[in-house]
Amino acid sequence: MREAEIRRLLAANLLCALSIVLAAVGPAFFLDGFSVLGTHLTWLCVCSVSVATLNVILHLVLKPSQSSKRSSFAHKISRFLKCCIYFFMSCILFHAIIVLYGAPLIESVTETFLFAVLLSTFTTLQCLCLLGPNIQAWIRVFSKNGAMSIWESSLQITSVCSILGAWFGAFPIPLDWDRPWQVWPISCSLGATFGYMAGLIIAPLWIHWNRKQLTYKSR
Repeated sequence: MREAEIRRLLAANLLCALSIVLAAVGPAFFLDGFSVLGTHLTWLCVCSVSVATLNVILHLVLKPSQSSKRSSFAHKISRFLKCCIYFFMSCILFHAIIVLYGAPLIESVTETFLFAVLLSTFTTLQCLCLLGPNIQAWIRVFSKNGAMSIWESSLQITSVCSILGAWFGAFPIPLDWDRPWQVWPISCSLGATFGYMAGLIIAPLWIHWNRKQLTYKSR
């Protein structure tokens, strides 16, 4: 396993983490009264857009899953449209799962959907950038020993950390602390964000420490 590839992964992940930090502090210079807690819905939109944009740019620049086959322009357009449909379906699916786990069904619909968009950005968008709209490849990557590259291993770690962070973030909501960050879905979205950032840092470090045990075989 090449050290240069691990360094590329670390640099890309640090840039993604930096985009989240900038999404939290940058808009305050342009929007009056902006804050992560006070204008949480605005922050959800800004964070989702910034992370999504950077992920797409990094994918186009680094090309971690570049194929040797050249595709036609029509194929690229069809792939892009499928990716958009898959992302939207992911948002709907996450929204439904979040409601089944106890989120308000009718009240706070906008808050729940934007939280679902954030989760889709942290998980599904990465799958679409790296694997494309290929469900079989997604199943392979998230199965045991299914990763075929360090990028897919990083995808596993960051996606799992994001979902676990969102899950742990729900624990403080029913407590009677009356804190501003207990309002739905602030603690969950913050948990997902911290989980995603933790995954971005943990992934390259874990891969570096276990590089001798990791063997990626072509399937």
